[in-house]
Amino acid sequence: MAEHTTLLLFLTFTLFSAIAYCQSDSITQLWVVLDDVNQTYTIYNTSQPNFIAVASFDNSINQTGWAKLDVITTSGPNQKYTDFQQMYAAGFVEGHITRSLIGMHWINTVAGFCQEPLSHQCLQLKKFLEANLNWMKEQISAYGTREYFWHHINLYLLQATGLQDGYSNYPGVLNTDIDVLGLYFFQVGGDMEDLGELFPSLSKIRSSVGQDNHWGFGRGHCSALLRLLPDFSDLYVAQDTWNDLPSMLRILKRYNFDLHLLPSSKDSIPGNIMTFSSYPGVLSSGDDFYLISSGLLSQETTIGNSNPDLLKYITYTSVLESFRSMVANRLASSGKEWAFYFSQFNSGTYNNQWMIVDYNKFVPFEKKPTDGLFYLLEQIPGTIYYEDLSQLLYNQSYFGSYNVAYFPNIFNASGMPALVNQFGDWFTYDKNPRALIYKRDVPKVVDMNSMTRLMRYNDFMHDPLSSCNCTPPYSAENAIACRDDLNPIDGTYPFSALGHRPHIATDMKLANFSLSLSLSFLAISSPTYDDLPPFQWSKSDYNTMSHVGHPDLWMFPLILFNGTYPMA
Repeated sequence: MAEHTTLLLFLTFTLFSAIAYCQSDSITQLWVVLDDVNQTYTIYNTSQPNFIAVASFDNSINQTGWAKLDVITTSGPNQKYTDFQQMYAAGFVEGHITRSLIGMHWINTVAGFCQEPLSHQCLQLKKFLEANLNWMKEQISAYGTREYFWHHINLYLLQATGLQDGYSNYPGVLNTDIDVLGLYFFQVGGDMEDLGELFPSLSKIRSSVGQDNHWGFGRGHCSALLRLLPDFSDLYVAQDTWNDLPSMLRILKRYNFDLHLLPSSKDSIPGNIMTFSSYPGVLSSGDDFYLISSGLLSQETTIGNSNPDLLKYITYTSVLESFRSMVANRLASSGKEWAFYFSQFNSGTYNNQWMIVDYNKFVPFEKKPTDGLFYLLEQIPGTIYYEDLSQLLYNQSYFGSYNVAYFPNIFNASGMPALVNQFGDWFTYDKNPRALIYKRDVPKVVDMNSMTRLMRYNDFMHDPLSSCNCTPPYSAENAIACRDDLNPIDGTYPFSALGHRPHIATDMKLANFSLSLSLSFLAISSPTYDDLPPFQWSKSDYNTMSHVGHPDLWMFPLILFNGTYPMA
């Protein structure tokens, strides 16, 4: 508890310097050196020949809407540095070099939630997270030296601890002493959507500190699309994040870690390099959107769970979602392997529809798919189901994802039929507004520009597919890129997801076959402004929500991300 208090005080103390730092848009580099004798980690701002980790940080949020981060670790000559040492160093240097944005992002999104003295509800959450953490440590102790999965769960914990210590300026000493109500909160942010159902009172706390309470049915959390061009020349993959307005401090990351399958192994992991969209203090994507050196692209949209009978499957003897997704990203060489690793110890939290594209299996102009090109996986509490849908993709030339389960067994078990009966087609898979927009507009996608336009599309006041039984008779939720801030505050809606709330599509990421070869992707960080007025804090009725470090006007361009420097 003392550590939790110290972290909150430190976050507040650094706020003013963080604001100033956010205005500085220059590239910063830091090196980490491990002392062989004392086994302590020291950070330098000049090049060090014997470094274990180096980070390069470009804070260009005011110019592009994104910061950029590269983190590289090395095992050194003769594998001098272990995987454990590397991952702690990776977190340590990231926590230090991005500390300004971490502080601001905490204030904007977490501060005030479960603050001390802890309420009964927050004590219950803390107890659950600590029990889960201790259970994972027990499994690591038993299996970490011989099972790939648990070795890499351990590495993720070490990275999280390093992040915590690097941010707080603690002496760098290898450990996994994690404060579950500290920066660890950032690692389990997605899981909190379902833990909020397990501990219902938490949603009231969330609302009381000014955050949108979208822990409930109808919550939209991302749009995604796979588009196979008509001549089979290319495969586009894109994802829009839907999130709350205060979440818009963003970092594009490239991790390059010299890791191995096991502590004693010389065999490198398939996914040693990955590029992805992320947030300050978050070690996964969270959106999620990843390009991986194995040739895989993984992304998801949230499908949630609306069946309270399944909550019994959420227990502390499981592995939370961000852990499993990052381990799958690192260990898998195929979509099927990715699904296998992700399926281990299902937590039933942050229940998503995952799309795994294996660009190794894509052959331009080949009219028949290679098995394994596209795997779809869906998770709900108690069940994970996946299939190879490569043939389906080639048959219909696209696959759209919009927060509704595709597989009938998942759709039915998650409680969706009851919502269809109560509210109608909005909750169906094939008649959902976004499903119909994709069906109508995907044929217009013939190049990257038209793909971008579709992923940024929202013409809710004029498009008949955005209509609803509402007053006025449309909703900005019913679009590929939602802008719920533009729904009238005095409107009437059958359920809150269609109404006026601070929930918007914050970005768009897009890759194709050629970009995937260099782990590059296109990205834009702004609520959509193509057919709508750009979002501006000073003109929004949500301007009392915390947005420390945010630009006022969000009208940034599309950029190409391939790290803070070209990859050799």
